[in-house]
Amino acid sequence: MGKVIAIANQKGGVGKTTTAINLAASLAVLEYRVLLVDADPQANATSGAGFDVRTIKTSLYECLVDDVNPRNIILHSEVPGFDLLPSNIDLVGAEIEILNLPNREKLMAKVIDQVKEDYHFVLIDCSPSLGLLTVNALTASDSVIIPVQCEYFALEGLGKLLNTIKIIQNRLNPELEIEGFLLTMYDNRLRLSNQVLEEVTKHFQSMVFDTIIRRNIKLGEAPSYGKPVVLYDANSKGSLNHLNLARELLQKNGLTQMHESEKVID
Repeated sequence: MGKVIAIANQKGGVGKTTTAINLAASLAVLEYRVLLVDADPQANATSGAGFDVRTIKTSLYECLVDDVNPRNIILHSEVPGFDLLPSNIDLVGAEIEILNLPNREKLMAKVIDQVKEDYHFVLIDCSPSLGLLTVNALTASDSVIIPVQCEYFALEGLGKLLNTIKIIQNRLNPELEIEGFLLTMYDNRLRLSNQVLEEVTKHFQSMVFDTIIRRNIKLGEAPSYGKPVVLYDANSKGSLNHLNLARELLQKNGLTQMHESEKVID
């Protein structure tokens, strides 16, 4: 049965979708079956994985609201083993439409339970909010990866997210764990990046991934071509960082071993 991991931070622009797409593709390259669930109405994970959002007629929205079987709408990406449960703009209305439904916080768990046995990992790209969709994603998940960008407001709002996670652990999903804090947009030439790295490591210690995602031009360009960076430029720093993150995630879950020399952050 697949492990379900939400990628969440209510702050926008921290690298959630970039992480979701490229971690999913990297795990698939390492021969694990992965489903990426696009739970953001902006549908950036859907377009970044290579699909035209304008052609998506049935999405996660129909699974949540109309009880459509997710197996009927899962898409297969260019990377073998990397599948997508897509989103589109209709998902904007989902929070309002499910507001009065019974067990409204567990609707996404019901959707994912139908397919998770088909995959080693299910990754959920959350929207940049702490609304009902994100609560659904966290309730459906075994763990959560929290991207933290190496910029001035990095720690702002983390307390609110951690409080939300604690409430969900207490009331809805006692098994939810923090998989780790992931530092993104790191530039070792900048004093600020190094200060954020130091602060996050000091506060969260062993909960911080050893792998750090560096700022990288190829990583930024890849979504405009509808490709994960491993397809766009496999030798780029962005690709190597995410492959390293995938290996570290596998090690955390007892699925592989990494030598210290492999834990490259630069």
